[in-house]
Amino acid sequence: MFLSVFDMFKVGIGPSSSHTMGPMVAAARFLDRLRAAPFSASGVNATLHGSLAFTGVGHATDRATILGLAGFVPETYDHAHAEATLARIRETRSIHPDGLDPLGFDPETDLRFDFGPNLPGHANAMILRATDKQGDVIAQETYFSIGGGFVMTEAELAAGKDTDDGPPVPYPFKSAADMLRMASESGLTIAGMKRANELSRRNASALDDGIQRLWTVMNECIDRGLETGGILPGGLSVKRRAKGIHDKLLAERGLNQSPPHTINDWMSVYAMAVNEENAAGGQVVTAPTNGAAGVVPATIRYWLDHVPGATKARIPEFLLTAAAIGGLVKFNASISGAEAGCQAEVGSASAMAAAGICAVMGGTPEQIENAAEIALEHHLGMTCDPVKGLVQVPCIERNGLGAIKAVSAASLALRGDGSHFVPLDSAIETMRQTGMDMHERYKETSLGGLAVNVPNC
Repeated sequence: MFLSVFDMFKVGIGPSSSHTMGPMVAAARFLDRLRAAPFSASGVNATLHGSLAFTGVGHATDRATILGLAGFVPETYDHAHAEATLARIRETRSIHPDGLDPLGFDPETDLRFDFGPNLPGHANAMILRATDKQGDVIAQETYFSIGGGFVMTEAELAAGKDTDDGPPVPYPFKSAADMLRMASESGLTIAGMKRANELSRRNASALDDGIQRLWTVMNECIDRGLETGGILPGGLSVKRRAKGIHDKLLAERGLNQSPPHTINDWMSVYAMAVNEENAAGGQVVTAPTNGAAGVVPATIRYWLDHVPGATKARIPEFLLTAAAIGGLVKFNASISGAEAGCQAEVGSASAMAAAGICAVMGGTPEQIENAAEIALEHHLGMTCDPVKGLVQVPCIERNGLGAIKAVSAASLALRGDGSHFVPLDSAIETMRQTGMDMHERYKETSLGGLAVNVPNC
Protein backbone atom coordinates (compact mmCIF):
# COMPACT_ATOMS: atom_id res chain seq x y z
CA MET A 1 0.00 0.00 0.00
CA PHE A 2 1.45 3.35 -1.02
CA LEU A 3 -0.16 6.76 -0.63
CA SER A 4 2.22 9.58 -1.42
CA VAL A 5 2.68 12.69 0.67
CA PHE A 6 1.29 14.42 -2.42
CA ASP A 7 -1.85 12.29 -2.20
CA MET A 8 -2.49 13.31 1.39
CA PHE A 9 -1.54 16.95 0.79
CA LYS A 10 -2.81 18.49 -2.46
CA VAL A 11 -2.84 22.13 -3.53
CA GLY A 12 -6.41 22.99 -4.40
CA ILE A 13 -9.31 25.37 -3.83
CA GLY A 14 -12.04 25.76 -1.25
CA PRO A 15 -14.45 25.16 0.17
CA SER A 16 -14.35 21.35 0.01
CA SER A 17 -11.93 18.72 -1.24
CA SER A 18 -14.65 16.10 -1.68
CA HIS A 19 -17.42 18.43 -2.87
CA THR A 20 -15.43 21.01 -4.86
CA MET A 21 -12.07 19.56 -5.87
CA GLY A 22 -13.36 15.99 -6.37
CA PRO A 23 -16.16 16.89 -8.81
CA MET A 24 -13.78 19.17 -10.73
CA VAL A 25 -11.26 16.32 -11.00
CA ALA A 26 -14.01 13.87 -12.03
CA ALA A 27 -15.17 16.22 -14.78
CA ALA A 28 -11.60 16.56 -16.03
CA ARG A 29 -11.30 12.77 -16.18
CA PHE A 30 -14.54 12.57 -18.15
CA LEU A 31 -13.21 15.11 -20.65
CA ASP A 32 -10.11 12.96 -21.11
CA ARG A 33 -12.36 10.00 -21.86
CA LEU A 34 -14.22 12.01 -24.48
CA ARG A 35 -10.97 13.18 -26.06
CA ALA A 36 -9.91 9.55 -26.49
CA ALA A 37 -13.29 8.37 -27.81
CA PRO A 38 -13.86 7.42 -31.47
CA PHE A 39 -17.00 9.57 -31.58
CA SER A 40 -17.78 13.25 -31.19
CA ALA A 41 -20.17 14.36 -28.49
CA SER A 42 -22.55 17.27 -28.89
CA GLY A 43 -23.50 17.84 -25.27
CA VAL A 44 -22.85 16.86 -21.67
CA ASN A 45 -24.87 16.72 -18.47
CA ALA A 46 -24.32 15.79 -14.83
CA THR A 47 -26.38 14.41 -11.95
CA LEU A 48 -25.25 14.82 -8.34
CA HIS A 49 -26.23 12.22 -5.76
CA GLY A 50 -26.10 11.79 -1.99
CA SER A 51 -24.10 14.36 -0.06
CA LEU A 52 -23.03 16.03 -3.33
CA ALA A 53 -26.70 16.82 -3.87
CA PHE A 54 -27.74 17.67 -0.30
CA THR A 55 -24.89 20.10 0.38
CA GLY A 56 -23.78 20.71 -3.19
CA VAL A 57 -24.77 24.36 -3.48
CA GLY A 58 -23.24 25.26 -0.10
CA HIS A 59 -20.04 23.43 -1.04
CA ALA A 60 -19.95 24.94 -4.58
CA THR A 61 -20.28 21.48 -6.15
CA ASP A 62 -22.45 22.84 -8.95
CA ARG A 63 -19.90 25.51 -9.77
CA ALA A 64 -16.98 23.04 -9.57
CA THR A 65 -18.70 20.54 -11.85
CA ILE A 66 -19.41 23.14 -14.51
CA LEU A 67 -15.87 24.51 -14.37
CA GLY A 68 -14.43 20.99 -14.48
CA LEU A 69 -16.39 20.26 -17.64
CA ALA A 70 -15.01 23.51 -19.04
CA GLY A 71 -11.46 22.26 -18.45
CA PHE A 72 -10.51 23.73 -15.07
CA VAL A 73 -8.44 21.71 -12.58
CA PRO A 74 -7.74 22.58 -8.92
CA GLU A 75 -3.97 22.87 -9.26
CA THR A 76 -4.08 25.73 -11.76
CA TYR A 77 -7.42 27.31 -10.84
CA ASP A 78 -7.69 31.05 -11.57
CA HIS A 79 -10.64 32.80 -9.94
CA ALA A 80 -11.01 35.66 -12.42
CA HIS A 81 -10.83 33.30 -15.40
CA ALA A 82 -13.38 31.02 -13.74
CA GLU A 83 -15.86 33.85 -13.20
CA ALA A 84 -15.59 34.91 -16.84
CA THR A 85 -16.00 31.34 -18.02
CA LEU A 86 -19.12 30.76 -15.91
CA ALA A 87 -20.70 33.94 -17.26
CA ARG A 88 -20.00 32.84 -20.83
CA ILE A 89 -21.46 29.37 -20.21
CA ARG A 90 -24.66 30.83 -18.77
CA GLU A 91 -24.97 33.15 -21.75
CA THR A 92 -24.13 30.70 -24.56
CA ARG A 93 -25.38 27.47 -22.91
CA SER A 94 -22.25 25.74 -24.14
CA ILE A 95 -18.79 24.86 -22.93
CA HIS A 96 -15.51 24.86 -24.86
CA PRO A 97 -12.96 22.49 -23.31
CA ASP A 98 -9.58 22.22 -25.01
CA GLY A 99 -9.27 19.36 -27.50
CA LEU A 100 -13.02 18.93 -28.00
CA ASP A 101 -15.72 20.52 -30.12
CA PRO A 102 -18.04 22.91 -28.27
CA LEU A 103 -20.48 20.96 -26.08
CA GLY A 104 -24.03 21.99 -25.36
CA PHE A 105 -24.56 22.59 -21.64
CA ASP A 106 -27.33 24.59 -19.99
CA PRO A 107 -26.60 25.05 -16.27
CA GLU A 108 -30.33 25.27 -15.56
CA THR A 109 -31.24 21.89 -17.04
CA ASP A 110 -28.05 19.90 -17.54
CA LEU A 111 -26.92 19.92 -13.90
CA ARG A 112 -29.35 17.99 -11.73
CA PHE A 113 -29.56 17.31 -8.00
CA ASP A 114 -30.92 13.88 -7.05
CA PHE A 115 -32.10 13.90 -3.43
CA GLY A 116 -33.01 10.23 -3.40
CA PRO A 117 -31.08 7.41 -1.71
CA ASN A 118 -27.30 7.34 -2.03
CA LEU A 119 -25.84 5.37 -4.89
CA PRO A 120 -24.20 2.11 -3.79
CA GLY A 121 -20.52 2.59 -3.07
CA HIS A 122 -20.15 6.03 -1.47
CA ALA A 123 -22.22 8.97 -0.30
CA ASN A 124 -20.48 11.36 -2.72
CA ALA A 125 -21.51 10.28 -6.20
CA MET A 126 -21.99 11.93 -9.56
CA ILE A 127 -22.93 10.64 -12.99
CA LEU A 128 -21.54 12.39 -16.06
CA ARG A 129 -22.99 11.78 -19.51
CA ALA A 130 -22.17 12.77 -23.08
CA THR A 131 -24.93 13.00 -25.67
CA ASP A 132 -25.14 13.10 -29.44
CA LYS A 133 -27.04 15.60 -31.58
CA GLN A 134 -30.33 13.78 -30.90
CA GLY A 135 -29.76 13.96 -27.15
CA ASP A 136 -29.08 10.23 -26.80
CA VAL A 137 -26.45 9.20 -24.24
CA ILE A 138 -23.30 7.94 -25.98
CA ALA A 139 -20.95 7.86 -22.98
CA GLN A 140 -21.61 7.69 -19.24
CA GLU A 141 -19.46 7.29 -16.13
CA THR A 142 -20.20 7.21 -12.41
CA TYR A 143 -17.60 8.85 -10.21
CA PHE A 144 -17.24 8.76 -6.44
CA SER A 145 -15.49 11.61 -4.61
CA ILE A 146 -14.12 9.66 -1.67
CA GLY A 147 -12.54 12.50 0.33
CA GLY A 148 -9.39 14.61 0.16
CA GLY A 149 -9.82 15.23 -3.57
CA PHE A 150 -9.54 11.51 -4.38
CA VAL A 151 -11.86 10.35 -7.17
CA MET A 152 -12.67 6.81 -8.28
CA THR A 153 -14.90 5.44 -10.99
CA GLU A 154 -17.49 2.84 -10.16
CA ALA A 155 -15.19 0.12 -11.53
CA GLU A 156 -12.19 1.41 -9.60
CA LEU A 157 -14.14 1.50 -6.36
CA ALA A 158 -15.38 -2.04 -6.92
CA ALA A 159 -11.81 -3.22 -7.52
CA GLY A 160 -10.86 -2.45 -3.92
CA LYS A 161 -8.85 0.07 -1.93
CA ASP A 162 -5.34 -1.00 -2.84
CA THR A 163 -5.21 -0.01 -6.50
CA ASP A 164 -1.58 1.13 -6.50
CA ASP A 165 0.18 -0.52 -9.43
CA GLY A 166 3.54 1.24 -9.21
CA PRO A 167 6.86 -0.33 -8.31
CA PRO A 168 7.16 -1.83 -4.81
CA VAL A 169 8.20 0.46 -1.98
CA PRO A 170 10.82 -0.52 0.60
CA TYR A 171 8.52 -0.06 3.59
CA PRO A 172 4.97 -1.08 2.59
CA PHE A 173 3.32 -0.73 6.00
CA LYS A 174 -0.47 -1.12 5.96
CA SER A 175 -1.01 -0.72 9.69
CA ALA A 176 0.54 1.13 12.59
CA ALA A 177 1.79 -2.19 13.93
CA ASP A 178 3.59 -2.84 10.63
CA MET A 179 4.98 0.70 10.72
CA LEU A 180 6.43 0.29 14.21
CA ARG A 181 7.88 -3.12 13.40
CA MET A 182 9.56 -1.84 10.23
CA ALA A 183 10.92 1.19 12.08
CA SER A 184 12.42 -1.07 14.73
CA GLU A 185 13.94 -3.44 12.18
CA SER A 186 15.32 -0.69 9.93
CA GLY A 187 16.42 1.77 12.59
CA LEU A 188 14.71 4.52 10.60
CA THR A 189 12.22 7.11 11.77
CA ILE A 190 8.69 7.10 10.39
CA ALA A 191 9.63 10.09 8.24
CA GLY A 192 12.76 8.25 7.09
CA MET A 193 10.73 5.25 5.92
CA LYS A 194 8.18 7.51 4.27
CA ARG A 195 10.94 9.39 2.47
CA ALA A 196 12.46 6.13 1.23
CA ASN A 197 9.06 5.09 -0.11
CA GLU A 198 8.64 8.43 -1.88
CA LEU A 199 12.09 8.15 -3.45
CA SER A 200 11.09 4.85 -5.03
CA ARG A 201 8.63 6.87 -7.17
CA ARG A 202 10.37 10.23 -7.73
CA ASN A 203 13.80 11.82 -7.41
CA ALA A 204 14.95 13.71 -4.33
CA SER A 205 14.75 17.12 -6.01
CA ALA A 206 11.13 16.63 -7.03
CA LEU A 207 10.25 15.39 -3.56
CA ASP A 208 11.96 18.25 -1.74
CA ASP A 209 10.62 20.91 -4.10
CA GLY A 210 7.11 19.49 -3.85
CA ILE A 211 7.16 19.45 -0.06
CA GLN A 212 8.51 22.99 0.01
CA ARG A 213 5.63 24.13 -2.21
CA LEU A 214 3.11 22.47 0.11
CA TRP A 215 4.40 24.45 3.09
CA THR A 216 4.64 27.66 1.06
CA VAL A 217 0.98 27.41 0.05
CA MET A 218 -0.05 26.49 3.60
CA ASN A 219 1.86 29.38 5.15
CA GLU A 220 0.67 31.92 2.58
CA CYS A 221 -2.88 30.77 3.26
CA ILE A 222 -2.42 31.44 6.98
CA ASP A 223 -1.03 34.91 6.24
CA ARG A 224 -3.90 35.80 3.89
CA GLY A 225 -6.42 34.69 6.47
CA LEU A 226 -4.75 36.73 9.21
CA GLU A 227 -4.83 39.84 7.03
CA THR A 228 -8.34 39.61 5.58
CA GLY A 229 -11.55 40.74 7.23
CA GLY A 230 -15.13 40.94 6.06
CA ILE A 231 -18.04 38.55 5.69
CA LEU A 232 -17.78 35.04 4.27
CA PRO A 233 -19.91 34.20 1.21
CA GLY A 234 -22.86 31.83 1.28
CA GLY A 235 -25.67 33.66 3.04
CA LEU A 236 -24.96 32.94 6.71
CA SER A 237 -23.25 36.32 7.15
CA VAL A 238 -20.43 34.68 9.12
CA LYS A 239 -17.82 37.28 10.00
CA ARG A 240 -14.15 36.52 9.46
CA ARG A 241 -12.63 36.51 12.95
CA ALA A 242 -9.01 35.50 12.45
CA LYS A 243 -7.75 39.00 11.61
CA GLY A 244 -9.37 40.59 14.65
CA ILE A 245 -8.14 37.89 17.02
CA HIS A 246 -4.64 38.06 15.56
CA ASP A 247 -4.53 41.84 15.87
CA LYS A 248 -5.45 41.57 19.56
CA LEU A 249 -2.87 38.87 20.18
CA LEU A 250 -0.17 41.01 18.57
CA ALA A 251 -1.17 44.01 20.70
CA GLU A 252 -0.90 41.93 23.87
CA ARG A 253 2.62 40.73 23.09
CA GLY A 254 5.22 42.04 25.48
CA LEU A 255 2.69 43.31 28.01
CA ASN A 256 3.16 40.29 30.29
CA GLN A 257 -0.56 40.36 30.99
CA SER A 258 -1.72 37.35 28.99
CA PRO A 259 -2.54 34.13 30.87
CA PRO A 260 -0.67 31.00 29.81
CA HIS A 261 -3.70 29.55 28.04
CA THR A 262 -3.48 32.38 25.47
CA ILE A 263 -1.19 30.07 23.50
CA ASN A 264 -4.36 28.16 22.60
CA ASP A 265 -5.65 31.31 20.92
CA TRP A 266 -2.54 31.43 18.73
CA MET A 267 -3.09 27.82 17.62
CA SER A 268 -6.75 28.50 16.96
CA VAL A 269 -6.21 31.71 15.02
CA TYR A 270 -3.72 30.07 12.65
CA ALA A 271 -6.21 27.30 11.92
CA MET A 272 -9.18 29.66 11.63
CA ALA A 273 -7.23 31.82 9.17
CA VAL A 274 -6.84 28.81 6.86
CA ASN A 275 -10.43 27.70 7.12
CA GLU A 276 -11.80 31.17 6.55
CA GLU A 277 -9.75 31.27 3.36
CA ASN A 278 -11.14 27.84 2.47
CA ALA A 279 -14.71 28.97 3.14
CA ALA A 280 -14.12 31.93 0.81
CA GLY A 281 -13.01 29.60 -2.00
CA GLY A 282 -9.33 30.45 -1.69
CA GLN A 283 -6.27 28.34 -2.37
CA VAL A 284 -5.58 25.78 0.36
CA VAL A 285 -3.80 22.46 0.81
CA THR A 286 -5.90 19.40 1.61
CA ALA A 287 -4.61 18.16 4.95
CA PRO A 288 -6.04 15.59 4.45
CA THR A 289 -9.23 17.41 3.32
CA ASN A 290 -10.28 21.02 2.79
CA GLY A 291 -12.72 20.94 5.69
CA ALA A 292 -9.79 19.98 7.93
CA ALA A 293 -7.16 22.03 6.09
CA GLY A 294 -6.28 24.27 9.03
CA VAL A 295 -5.10 21.75 11.61
CA VAL A 296 -1.73 20.68 10.17
CA PRO A 297 -0.53 24.12 9.00
CA ALA A 298 -1.66 25.71 12.29
CA THR A 299 0.31 23.14 14.26
CA ILE A 300 3.42 23.72 12.13
CA ARG A 301 3.08 27.51 12.45
CA TYR A 302 2.63 27.18 16.22
CA TRP A 303 5.78 25.06 16.39
CA LEU A 304 7.80 27.47 14.25
CA ASP A 305 6.66 30.66 15.95
CA HIS A 306 6.34 29.58 19.57
CA VAL A 307 8.53 26.53 20.30
CA PRO A 308 12.23 27.19 21.02
CA GLY A 309 14.57 25.40 18.66
CA ALA A 310 12.04 24.95 15.85
CA THR A 311 13.48 25.23 12.35
CA LYS A 312 11.98 25.24 8.88
CA ALA A 313 14.51 22.61 7.84
CA ARG A 314 12.46 20.00 9.71
CA ILE A 315 9.12 20.78 8.06
CA PRO A 316 9.62 17.89 5.59
CA GLU A 317 10.00 15.52 8.56
CA PHE A 318 6.73 16.86 9.99
CA LEU A 319 4.80 16.50 6.73
CA LEU A 320 6.21 13.06 5.85
CA THR A 321 5.32 11.75 9.31
CA ALA A 322 1.84 13.27 9.11
CA ALA A 323 1.33 11.77 5.64
CA ALA A 324 2.29 8.32 6.90
CA ILE A 325 -0.40 8.51 9.59
CA GLY A 326 -2.96 9.97 7.20
CA GLY A 327 -2.31 7.16 4.76
CA LEU A 328 -3.04 4.56 7.44
CA VAL A 329 -6.33 6.27 8.31
CA LYS A 330 -7.41 6.55 4.69
CA PHE A 331 -6.44 2.98 3.81
CA ASN A 332 -8.04 1.37 6.86
CA ALA A 333 -10.99 3.69 7.48
CA SER A 334 -11.87 7.00 5.79
CA ILE A 335 -10.99 10.68 5.52
CA SER A 336 -14.43 11.55 4.10
CA GLY A 337 -16.99 13.45 6.17
CA ALA A 338 -19.76 12.13 3.93
CA GLU A 339 -18.65 8.59 4.73
CA ALA A 340 -17.72 8.76 8.41
CA GLY A 341 -18.49 12.21 9.79
CA CYS A 342 -16.04 14.86 10.96
CA GLN A 343 -14.08 12.30 12.99
CA ALA A 344 -12.72 11.27 9.57
CA GLU A 345 -11.73 14.83 8.65
CA VAL A 346 -10.69 16.94 11.65
CA GLY A 347 -10.04 13.76 13.65
CA SER A 348 -7.68 12.44 11.00
CA ALA A 349 -6.03 15.85 10.62
CA SER A 350 -5.47 16.12 14.35
CA ALA A 351 -3.88 12.67 14.45
CA MET A 352 -1.62 13.62 11.54
CA ALA A 353 -0.62 16.91 13.17
CA ALA A 354 0.00 15.24 16.54
CA ALA A 355 2.30 12.74 14.88
CA GLY A 356 4.13 15.45 12.96
CA ILE A 357 4.84 17.73 15.89
CA CYS A 358 5.77 14.77 18.09
CA ALA A 359 8.33 13.76 15.45
CA VAL A 360 10.00 17.17 15.16
CA MET A 361 10.10 17.47 18.95
CA GLY A 362 12.18 14.33 19.20
CA GLY A 363 9.54 11.65 19.62
CA THR A 364 10.32 8.00 18.99
CA PRO A 365 8.20 6.03 16.53
CA GLU A 366 6.30 4.59 19.51
CA GLN A 367 5.63 8.05 20.94
CA ILE A 368 4.55 9.31 17.52
CA GLU A 369 2.08 6.44 17.16
CA ASN A 370 0.82 7.19 20.67
CA ALA A 371 0.35 10.89 19.86
CA ALA A 372 -1.68 10.07 16.76
CA GLU A 373 -3.83 7.62 18.72
CA ILE A 374 -4.57 10.11 21.50
CA ALA A 375 -5.64 12.78 19.02
CA LEU A 376 -7.84 10.45 16.98
CA GLU A 377 -9.38 8.74 19.99
CA HIS A 378 -10.72 12.02 21.30
CA HIS A 379 -12.46 12.89 18.05
CA LEU A 380 -14.29 9.56 17.77
CA GLY A 381 -18.00 9.98 17.09
CA MET A 382 -17.73 13.58 15.85
CA THR A 383 -20.47 14.32 13.33
CA CYS A 384 -20.35 16.40 10.16
CA ASP A 385 -23.32 18.79 10.32
CA PRO A 386 -22.43 22.02 8.48
CA VAL A 387 -25.04 24.72 8.84
CA LYS A 388 -26.66 25.48 5.46
CA GLY A 389 -24.19 23.06 3.85
CA LEU A 390 -21.40 25.64 4.14
CA VAL A 391 -17.90 24.77 5.36
CA GLN A 392 -18.14 27.49 8.01
CA VAL A 393 -20.13 26.55 11.12
CA PRO A 394 -18.88 24.58 13.03
CA CYS A 395 -15.96 23.76 10.71
CA ILE A 396 -13.79 26.86 11.15
CA GLU A 397 -13.57 26.77 14.95
CA ARG A 398 -13.39 22.98 14.91
CA ASN A 399 -10.04 23.18 13.12
CA GLY A 400 -8.70 25.39 15.90
CA LEU A 401 -9.69 22.83 18.52
CA GLY A 402 -8.21 20.09 16.34
CA ALA A 403 -4.84 21.85 16.42
CA ILE A 404 -5.02 22.32 20.20
CA LYS A 405 -5.81 18.62 20.65
CA ALA A 406 -2.93 17.70 18.35
CA VAL A 407 -0.40 19.64 20.40
CA SER A 408 -1.83 18.33 23.67
CA ALA A 409 -1.74 14.75 22.37
CA ALA A 410 1.88 15.09 21.29
CA SER A 411 2.84 16.63 24.62
CA LEU A 412 1.23 13.77 26.55
CA ALA A 413 2.93 11.19 24.34
CA LEU A 414 6.32 12.84 24.81
CA ARG A 415 5.86 12.59 28.59
CA GLY A 416 5.64 8.81 28.26
CA ASP A 417 7.79 6.08 26.80
CA GLY A 418 5.48 5.18 23.92
CA SER A 419 3.68 2.33 25.64
CA HIS A 420 -0.05 2.87 25.94
CA PHE A 421 -3.34 1.01 26.30
CA VAL A 422 -5.17 1.65 22.98
CA PRO A 423 -3.18 1.00 19.77
CA LEU A 424 -3.59 3.45 16.89
CA ASP A 425 -4.87 0.59 14.74
CA SER A 426 -7.71 0.03 17.22
CA ALA A 427 -8.63 3.72 17.19
CA ILE A 428 -8.69 3.73 13.39
CA GLU A 429 -10.86 0.62 13.27
CA THR A 430 -13.19 2.11 15.86
CA MET A 431 -13.51 5.23 13.73
CA ARG A 432 -14.40 3.08 10.72
CA GLN A 433 -17.05 1.15 12.64
CA THR A 434 -18.47 4.33 14.17
CA GLY A 435 -18.73 5.88 10.72
CA MET A 436 -20.61 2.85 9.44
CA ASP A 437 -23.06 3.05 12.36
CA MET A 438 -23.53 6.82 12.19
CA HIS A 439 -26.87 7.93 10.77
CA GLU A 440 -26.69 9.54 7.33
CA ARG A 441 -28.14 12.80 8.65
CA TYR A 442 -24.90 13.35 10.56
CA LYS A 443 -22.60 12.68 7.61
CA GLU A 444 -22.33 15.91 5.59
CA THR A 445 -25.95 16.04 4.47
CA SER A 446 -26.92 19.02 6.67
CA LEU A 447 -30.04 17.06 7.66
CA GLY A 448 -29.20 16.78 11.36
CA GLY A 449 -27.26 18.23 14.27
CA LEU A 450 -26.34 21.90 14.25
CA ALA A 451 -27.51 22.16 10.64
CA VAL A 452 -31.16 21.86 11.75
CA ASN A 453 -30.91 23.44 15.19
CA VAL A 454 -29.30 26.74 14.18
CA PRO A 455 -31.23 29.31 12.08
CA ASN A 456 -29.86 29.32 8.54
CA CYS A 457 -30.86 32.81 7.60
